Amino acid sequence: MPTLEWIGKDKVVNHHLEVPYRVLEEQYTYNADRSENMIIRGDNLEALKALLPRYEGKVKCIYIDPPYNTGNEGWVYNDNVNDPRIKKWLGEVVGKEGEDLSRHDKWLCMMYPRLKLLQRLLAENGVIFISIDEIEHRYLELLMDEIFGASNRIDTFVWQNNYGGGAKSNYIVHLHEYVLCFAKNISTVAKIELPPDDNILKYYKYTDDKLATRGPYRLQPLATTSMDDRPNLRYPLYHEDHEIWPEKQWFWSKERALMAQKTMNLSFQKRKENGQ
Repeated sequence: MPTLEWIGKDKVVNHHLEVPYRVLEEQYTYNADRSENMIIRGDNLEALKALLPRYEGKVKCIYIDPPYNTGNEGWVYNDNVNDPRIKKWLGEVVGKEGEDLSRHDKWLCMMYPRLKLLQRLLAENGVIFISIDEIEHRYLELLMDEIFGASNRIDTFVWQNNYGGGAKSNYIVHLHEYVLCFAKNISTVAKIELPPDDNILKYYKYTDDKLATRGPYRLQPLATTSMDDRPNLRYPLYHEDHEIWPEKQWFWSKERALMAQKTMNLSFQKRKENGQ
């Protein structure tokens, strides 16, 4: 498997083991008898290590929003790793490309021990989501492959966060960011699904005896007006002794359409002189 190398990697791969355990000091409690929610103020690496004794292998879902390393954030490298190359980074604001030639190295050194602790906190069937943009996305994906295992990569979600015009960039306008999703052990992860909202459900107005397992459904024409020369998509379907041909061709292959008809996933309706 391809791996990623950077300045200081050999000094941070085990840094999470060197971070001391700290006891969380409780300053105030609100409805402690009904809630286990916590807000922890402090260095997140130390906070993660402090959570480990109680929550290792128990967290089902993690979402993090690390610095994107855009050069405009002003984040400071503050991990006290015992290495002269890294010690000189302490307290320095990470700058833009060109101003700080080791900015990606600093970011990777900062992320590695935190991801190692997060991986230990995840339950066997847990998943982690990480927001990122194009600056560190390619590095983060390789980092996650190394720590979580490439086989535990579920997917990378793309979400549109910008609807602006082209004046914001000299080259390509970035209209989206990413959310990486990895599992602790993908073989134990249940199906990930999000119920559709009312704006979508209003189009699904039909139901049948499969309602409990697949929900309501909508109807869409199987025929297409495409003029592509696809002879394999032009064939007859048979319903109640009627032979039905598309005006142009079908969307589906013959094998798929016949299987859908066999499993009652095709609906035939009378339209004009021909079936639909």
